[in-house]
Amino acid sequence: MKSSSSPLFLDKLHIHCSKKERCSIMGRLAPFLFSSLALTTIFSFLFLHSPSPLKIMPKNGYDQKLSLIEPHKENFHEKCDLFKGHWVPEFRGSQYTNSSCATIPISKNCFRHGRKDSDFLNWRWKPDNCELARFDAKAFLKILRGKKLAFIGDSVARNHLESLLCLLSQEEIGIDVYKDAEDRHRIWYFTEHDFTLTMLWSKFLVVGEERMINGSSSGVFDLYLDKIDDKWVRDLPIVDYAIISNAHWFFRPIYLHQASNVIGCVYCSEPNVTKYDVLDAIGMSFRAALRYINECKQCKKIVTLLRTFSPAHFENGTWNTGGSCNRTSPYGEREIDLTDYQWKLRSIQVEEIERARNEAGKKGRKRFRVLDVTRAMLMRPDGHPGAYWGNKWMKGYNDCVHWCLPGPIDVWNDFLMAFLTEEAGLIS
Repeated sequence: MKSSSSPLFLDKLHIHCSKKERCSIMGRLAPFLFSSLALTTIFSFLFLHSPSPLKIMPKNGYDQKLSLIEPHKENFHEKCDLFKGHWVPEFRGSQYTNSSCATIPISKNCFRHGRKDSDFLNWRWKPDNCELARFDAKAFLKILRGKKLAFIGDSVARNHLESLLCLLSQEEIGIDVYKDAEDRHRIWYFTEHDFTLTMLWSKFLVVGEERMINGSSSGVFDLYLDKIDDKWVRDLPIVDYAIISNAHWFFRPIYLHQASNVIGCVYCSEPNVTKYDVLDAIGMSFRAALRYINECKQCKKIVTLLRTFSPAHFENGTWNTGGSCNRTSPYGEREIDLTDYQWKLRSIQVEEIERARNEAGKKGRKRFRVLDVTRAMLMRPDGHPGAYWGNKWMKGYNDCVHWCLPGPIDVWNDFLMAFLTEEAGLIS
């Protein structure tokens, strides 16, 4: 269904569709009868050997105190940091398959393009001090009934949304109600829950224009840090939750503009032009975008989540010099480097969301949180399409940036579910 006016959300849709047969299987716990002596013995053992014997077990598998940001608070040791942990074997596999989810794009359907190994599906993320519950489509849609959720960013943001669509299809299949001519702006509507999900494409969050030479693309961009990309901000006032992300487009020659002046450039060698790093450009763009949200008077109800940098895993070269990603199992915690450039990208993003949150707190404005996926994904070199993405126009190139569906990217929605559960007050 297309619309020439291309509004972000269609508030009154008269769509009739049959309810999808629910396929989730409720686990059943068979009752066991213990003698009072055995019960007392077991209870005593657990009480004496528990690290915190007076702590009551939390509901829904979550620790009572979740931390989705605030890694620097003094009492952080009392909280559960969902984003610090490791991958452990999980033989239940994924909650959907590449054939059960009809919305997987061809380029992310790795098995369709010949990937043979499937062990990369048999892992789950285990936070160090608690458990991260699996995504619950029914609970998710219940929490977001009548709400509007927007993903704002590039193709990796779209990858995140596509994972969510597959997970939600276990409860309800969203109706594809809008697609623009470039397939960048998309809207899905879940009629049974009056929930709207959308993708708002933006390469840089701020206005970015590619320089053209003799009518051809140059690969050089001009970024205007005082101009926010209207493609995502024009409909922001009616968004309840915004998941904002970006980074990969910044790795190219970029000229930075402020108030009609060039203040510097990235990957350039011109005299009398200040050299900036990719980190600087990303930080300034996120700062401008988050400041806009903070100052948006019409965006009174919005909650903004910044999804941190999603690492690539090219080995033996880059994307255009023969780089590949052929690993079939995760890295361990000791195999990742939290001082490398990809972690620095994540850190600059966290700094900017904390800056925005502090500014919001001073003025009683918006709410900002973080979905910190970087550490978990640094450990998953096995989760990319690699050679199995079926791009006939770029044969010989490997995709070590995006993620297979199903795949480790699904944990991003486990994190999102944890946030929404806490947001809805379902954790005592």
